[in-house]
Amino acid sequence: MATLPKKNNFEDFVKIFLPNDFLEKEVLKALDYFKKITLKKNEFLVNENEICTHFCFVENGILQHAINIEGEERTTYLALKNTVTSSLNSFLHKVPSRKSIKAIVDSSLWVIHLEDFNYLLQHNKAFHQFYFHLIEKQICLIDDYRIDLLTLTPEERYKKLLVNEPKLLQEVPLHYLASFLGISTRHMSRIRKNIL
Repeated sequence: MATLPKKNNFEDFVKIFLPNDFLEKEVLKALDYFKKITLKKNEFLVNENEICTHFCFVENGILQHAINIEGEERTTYLALKNTVTSSLNSFLHKVPSRKSIKAIVDSSLWVIHLEDFNYLLQHNKAFHQFYFHLIEKQICLIDDYRIDLLTLTPEERYKKLLVNEPKLLQEVPLHYLASFLGISTRHMSRIRKNIL
């Protein structure tokens, strides 16, 4: 297993979710189970209908979660630098993924396989606590996103993204953002012109 450098974005990310009294060595032991991989632009972490074998931290890059509807690719999520991602149902239950996850720019990831992931959940308190708080936060974000799709206009969704996720607007190509917001690329261009 590759040992992560002592000062690492992943280590800092994990500690955000932990109380101050967690021992440093518990965190470092957990991180030692992750290995670094790279994905080139347009390379897949998982293809739709395949089993996702990794849970990962995005050290650098952007990963697009997408589904195919009648031949059209729809973005469901964008995992940026310093976030974790997976096709979680596929990863946890070893079932075919309902979505694909690909790098839209060259990306560096720290990944873990299911057996090691489950071992850490059972035997490493720091990782268990990190994962619990991470999932709790993600559930809240997903809930807000679903409500926004039903209650906000495309303009309001774009403005909210501008305030809450300015990095997305700077780093992600327009057509991915438009798909993520549930609007056409043409409409997205008009919104951007009217707001800027």
